[in-house]
Amino acid sequence: MTERLDDRTVLVTGANGGLGAEFVQQALDRGARRVYATARRPRRWDDERVVPLPLDLTDPASIATAAGAASDVDLLVNNAAIAPADDHSVLTLDEDVIRAIFETNFLGTVRVAKAFAPVLAANGGGAILNVLSLSAWLPLPTAYAASKAAAWSATNALRTALAGQGTTVTGLLVGMIDTAMSARWDVPKVTPESVVAQAYDGVATGAFEVLADDETRFVKSLLATPAEEFTATLAPALAGFVP
Repeated sequence: MTERLDDRTVLVTGANGGLGAEFVQQALDRGARRVYATARRPRRWDDERVVPLPLDLTDPASIATAAGAASDVDLLVNNAAIAPADDHSVLTLDEDVIRAIFETNFLGTVRVAKAFAPVLAANGGGAILNVLSLSAWLPLPTAYAASKAAAWSATNALRTALAGQGTTVTGLLVGMIDTAMSARWDVPKVTPESVVAQAYDGVATGAFEVLADDETRFVKSLLATPAEEFTATLAPALAGFVP
């Protein structure tokens, strides 16, 4: 299934990266009227429908400026995140690094959603897509996983909080994607093209969650099991990710 985005105005955070760039391109392919491609230092694009826009998730003033400049947005894609290579365990990671991860992955996502909620309301309600991670559901020791668990909870909170203004909120959950962020892991990965296609289809149909690969769908099926059984079932697959 390929749902259209005809005449919609999309804003993508973290648009310079592999997944972000794919969100920009597929929005255009599906008929978006305009796409704001944001990053701390936005790149140039060869399509007049793409508007490069500075946006720093850790800077509230930057977010407010972007919301003022992109007042026609009706689909917000919260894609930007960080995953430091030295993030092996919350027990050993420097607290400043943990704080930076949460500042971006959790607080940044919430900040952008808060800033654009009035914009979406003014444009008929619109939609938010939060790019999460399968790690939100896994017993991993990393700050990244913890931040994505917090972002998953916030996504559910935003869905409830924004329902009254007609804004749908979709969480995208997926394991390893073949991008630069996951290059250090030698494991099977899904393509950005597949992930973004499923995500936009889910947004267009108002899905609460999009589970974009087999691993994520499998883990979702286990969430109702006792925690001990859940952890034991996944332990062999997670052995390579736990120091």
